[in-house]
Amino acid sequence: MKFSLVVSDLSGGGAVRAFLLAQVLRQLQHEVEVIGFQFGPALYAIPPKEISVKVIPGSPYPEFFKAVFTLLKGLNSDIIYAVKPKPTSFGVALLKRLGSRCPVLLDMDDWEMSWHGGDDWQYRPTPRQLYRHLLKSNGELRQPDHPLYVRWIEGLVSRADALTVDTQFLQNRFGGVYLPNGKDTDLFDPQFFDPALSRERYGLSPYKVLMFPGAPRPHKGVEDILMALESLQNPHYRLVIIGGSPYDDYDARLQQQWGRWIIQLPRQPIAKMPEIVAAAHVVVIPQRDTLTAQAQFPLKLTDGMAMAKPILSTQVGDIPEILANTGYLAAPGSPQDLAQQIRYIFENFEEAERKGQMARERCLKLYSVHAMASTLERVIANLGQR
Repeated sequence: MKFSLVVSDLSGGGAVRAFLLAQVLRQLQHEVEVIGFQFGPALYAIPPKEISVKVIPGSPYPEFFKAVFTLLKGLNSDIIYAVKPKPTSFGVALLKRLGSRCPVLLDMDDWEMSWHGGDDWQYRPTPRQLYRHLLKSNGELRQPDHPLYVRWIEGLVSRADALTVDTQFLQNRFGGVYLPNGKDTDLFDPQFFDPALSRERYGLSPYKVLMFPGAPRPHKGVEDILMALESLQNPHYRLVIIGGSPYDDYDARLQQQWGRWIIQLPRQPIAKMPEIVAAAHVVVIPQRDTLTAQAQFPLKLTDGMAMAKPILSTQVGDIPEILANTGYLAAPGSPQDLAQQIRYIFENFEEAERKGQMARERCLKLYSVHAMASTLERVIANLGQR
């Protein structure tokens, strides 16, 4: 069958999960395209070469309706798979279903309202504010994914023909089938890479490399790792960040305060990531205990697991269950605890490497693309029984 994965904003984080789902569907021998709007200056993630991507420029309302019409005309598939419950993805998919019998799947990898305060968020404008928000050129309500519209769309989640979610938090709140993030463990296979050679290639040979292989944002706890390194004062330690935040100047602020501990490499296509992760001594995923983090499965956690790396993370959301006893866990938001764990890992590095091997075995069993394909195949089969 042909699947169209509809992404709310290809310049935002939803593209990463969309490309992963596309890879899983291709493994199941389906035809796949990713189609979506782009509101930012560049794509958030570099798409795999084998994935067809159609980009439609986004714009505020009312011009956005033209972009919606363009996307709807381009949707010619057997099944639509909307990524995130947003007007710009799930909303568009539901519109398409009104005029066709095309089933609509929905995938959730975040609780979107958590970015705005969750259940506590309210929109109570005065009449004057409402006028400005609707009619001014920069009015809030002219943004296609304003929190008010996202809340409305969340109320329609049950209208999807099937729902997949990547955390227990989301499953408890919305239901659906648990489909945790997987990794291409054939691509991310440590036997094909020499860590010392990778460190040499990327100028990391002099250092003990703690790697954060994603885009820093406040809830991801990168500041806590940097504060831990500051307290340890070991000149051989470096935090290597891959890529950066596409949303704001957060990277620059990190560099300004803790630049002596940071090495930042440019964002990379997925095919290059295994070689880069191979250079790490430890992969760090130091999530803070926020609503947003509780609802997320940190995708980069499986980078470290698949590459058999020692992993240092925090006791947030599903992370303790994902890692089980194959990694190291610190209290969230505690640079002191992270510092103790870093010191312990390097003092007991043979133990840490054994845990890394256990993490890969766990990833192969539970968090691989193959495991995802098995689950998603059942979801698709059940669509035919509805």
